[in-house]
Amino acid sequence: MTIAKVLLTTTIDKLGHVGEVVNVAEGYARNYLFPRGLAIAPTDHNAARFAKEKAIHDAELLKREEKARALRDKLADQTLVFVRKAHGDQRLYGSVRPEEIATQIASACGEAIEASRIHMEGNIDTLGPHTVTVSLYKDISVAVRVRVDEEAPQKEE
Repeated sequence: MTIAKVLLTTTIDKLGHVGEVVNVAEGYARNYLFPRGLAIAPTDHNAARFAKEKAIHDAELLKREEKARALRDKLADQTLVFVRKAHGDQRLYGSVRPEEIATQIASACGEAIEASRIHMEGNIDTLGPHTVTVSLYKDISVAVRVRVDEEAPQKEE
């Protein structure tokens, strides 16, 4: 297997970011990256051409990381409260789902988070305090406190 150096014109997961020179298999470069315009030969001219895009991309990554750190600090101090009907043995009629947690984070902090970024050890199907982990960006995550309170029974009149 021969190795080829290529300059990425697009960020490719698990390979690199725009403007980076990376080593790939020659066949991968020739048959996949070059025909799709995802990479070009790493000449001085091409490197200079993508230097500005690389700087813009790096600034965007730094901005995302700062935003994730700020959100982590905001969420670390929060307790999300859900009110649910429960059986007599403290089990809920319906569990609290990651989508509901994401919705409540969005309303509390003003930041939308995909439900797939919320990691729970199991379903939240009992009353009381629980902890879930939210992956915000790369290695930035936060443990969020979730409390489930019992819905007050409605009085019949």
